[in-house]
Order: sequence, then structure tokens, then C-alpha cells
Amino acid sequence: MIKKILMMTIALTPLTLWAQDNTWEQPEFEQEQQVVKVKKVNPDQKYLRGAVPEVDGKVVFTTTIEVPGKSASEIYDIVHKYMTRMVSESNQINSRIAINDTEKHELGAAMEEWLVFKSAALALDRTRFLYTFQAFCQDGKVELKMSHLRYLYDENRKPQRLKAEEWITDKNAVNKKNTRLYPVSAKFRRKTIDRKDFLFNKIESLLK
Repeated sequence: MIKKILMMTIALTPLTLWAQDNTWEQPEFEQEQQVVKVKKVNPDQKYLRGAVPEVDGKVVFTTTIEVPGKSASEIYDIVHKYMTRMVSESNQINSRIAINDTEKHELGAAMEEWLVFKSAALALDRTRFLYTFQAFCQDGKVELKMSHLRYLYDENRKPQRLKAEEWITDKNAVNKKNTRLYPVSAKFRRKTIDRKDFLFNKIESLLK
């Protein structure tokens, strides 16, 4: 009887060891036990609720750029040089520097430019974009402000005059679940935010 048990043990041992040492199959087994969840990125994430701030019911974009070591006069000169170039770029229609205060170190521009939504051989979708762009320079920092945003759209067919407060705010442009933009005003909100980001980032890069 003992001899029979020993023979059975010897016969089973290789199979047991093979199962334990079978490292080739183990990763596949582990892979089956894991559930890999891939989170989809919302392409409109940066444009959702909170991306268009309001001050007293008006759309106002502001940022403060810290510039340690530079005086108000130095900052003013750099920003003034850029704004002078900015109002004469190819996308400008009738932009101009309206405030040029060297004593208070303040600058202000009345902007009228093209925002292009789509440009193709047989299709050009764009709007006139009007706004005020200001810079308040101090020793070591500058505050940039973008306000009084308006649009003149579809001029050749059915002109529409649109105010940012009625068109690109959270209430008017973002769905209640905060997951997407409403189709009609979405392109205005995206392009406005992109333009604001470009100007703020450009001036910051010039000052650093």
C-alpha cells in the first residue's frame, strides 16, 4: 500500500512542479484578471465652465504677470513695443493704441480684428472681433486686461452683432452637465479663449 502511494506521488510531482514553474502562462493569466480602463479626454475640457470669467455681469479676462527685477518703465517699454506691432498685424482691421500713458505706465488698445473659424478654398468662416486690451505696469509686475468683447458675424448675408455676455458665457455656451459646448456659440468661445491665451502668453514670454 505504501509502495503504491509513493508511486502515485512521484507520478504527480512533475505536473505540480510544471504548473508552479510555468512562468510563460502567468502574465496572460494576470492580464485576464485586470480590467484596464482608458479614460477618454474631452477635447473641450479647457473651454468648459469657468473658462470665461465675469465681473459684475461683464466678461473680463485678466492676468497678473510677475516680472522680478524689472521696473515699471522697463515693463511698459516691452509691452508698448509688442502692442504697437500687434495692432498692425495681418489679422487686424482697425485696431489702434488709444491709451499711452508714460507717467502712469498704462497702455490701452481698441482692437478690431478677424477671428477665423474655418478657412478653405471655397469657404471662409470668420467674425470681426472687437475688444479692449489694457496693460497696467508696476515695478516687478504687469496686469493685463481684456474686456468689452463683441462680435460682428455673417456680414455678407445676415449681419449679427453679438456681445460676449449674451453669447460665450457659461450660461449661454456650456451645457448643464458641464460636458460640452452648445454647437452654435462653441466656435466663438473656443477662438476667444485661444486668442486671450495667445496674447497673455506672448507678453509673458517677452517679459521673462
